[in-house]
Amino acid sequence: MSPNLPSPHSAILQLATERAVFRASEVPRAGNARRALASLVAEGRLIRLGRGLYAAAGADFDAKVTLAEAAARLPGGVICLLSALRFHELTTQNPPHVWMAIGHKRPIRVDYPPVRVIRMSGHSFREGVEEHLVGGVGVRVFSATKTIVDCFKFRRTVGLDVALDALREGWQRRAFSMDELWHFAGTCRVRNLIRPYLEML
Repeated sequence: MSPNLPSPHSAILQLATERAVFRASEVPRAGNARRALASLVAEGRLIRLGRGLYAAAGADFDAKVTLAEAAARLPGGVICLLSALRFHELTTQNPPHVWMAIGHKRPIRVDYPPVRVIRMSGHSFREGVEEHLVGGVGVRVFSATKTIVDCFKFRRTVGLDVALDALREGWQRRAFSMDELWHFAGTCRVRNLIRPYLEML
């Protein structure tokens, strides 16, 4: 190994300081990375969160870091519904699962963290997606407005009371404009459903 290259242990620990969670595939190819990962876990300097997913030992995990873990496990997925409401601080609920939207045809294989999958497609899946950096990890989250509309669309899953509370909270906090909300209501085909509640705001 060239003396100018960092040892695999150093490269991995450097990555762990920069990222809340990281995949084994992201480890720089310096020496035997797989053996170095196993060694650092055995020494208690890293923790293995799941298949191919690691974090620094003693990392300060919070709800948003859990979203980063889910994003690392399901690249291309989008944080949605209750988890997105929590991210945008439109609810005080702390859901036990990470709610994530994925495409209809995509297979799912996640052992950690616990994920509640919602299947979406077309404009409903592609529109209203924001990119946020959480613990050094890129996390895709539906915007506050799109999330509120999704709660109405999936009211049988999350409860109509959740959708109504989010709508009132978002309006009080000026988290959306009526034009923006109406646009996503059209995208998600819930305009007739949501119209009476908008008239009550």
